[in-house]
Amino acid sequence: MTRPAAFMNPATTAVQLRQAHASDLAALNAVIERAIMTWQLAERVKRVNLPSYRYHPHDLRHLHIVVAEDAAHAIIGVASWEPASPRDLPAGQRGLLLYGLYVDPAHLRRGVGTHLLDAALAAAQAQGFDGLLVKAQADANGFFSAQGMQRLPVVDPARDYPHRFWRAVGPAATTH
Repeated sequence: MTRPAAFMNPATTAVQLRQAHASDLAALNAVIERAIMTWQLAERVKRVNLPSYRYHPHDLRHLHIVVAEDAAHAIIGVASWEPASPRDLPAGQRGLLLYGLYVDPAHLRRGVGTHLLDAALAAAQAQGFDGLLVKAQADANGFFSAQGMQRLPVVDPARDYPHRFWRAVGPAATTH
């Protein structure tokens, strides 16, 4: 995918993506923890909720989890996805849900998140889905908007996640 010039960063990190393995769980969970601790939330809220964001061995059976490694083979990013519930998607669409995307804070703004998002978009297209759904943490809204994802309206505040984004990936989809 070609990105607009604003996303071409001369400090782009050389990233290799691969499927996560059980032996990666400690390292990828450490990346998730470091990422979450930068969120604009009360420290107590982050500490209390952090365990629910960690991946466990059973998650490797239910989610497609990809890690981004730097040149030294250190894990610097994590993304995971699964088929989305039809009730969360735009009407008549089938999609993957980007379950999580985390980049080590020391590697932000170097293209790692973009590489991980591109992998999820490619997976959605390769599996014949119409697009990719993201339920973002509020701090990530700018990233997903900048990546060409369209914000979905909140129709039912009691049910709809407030920060949802969609990007079509079908043959007629426009890539950025």
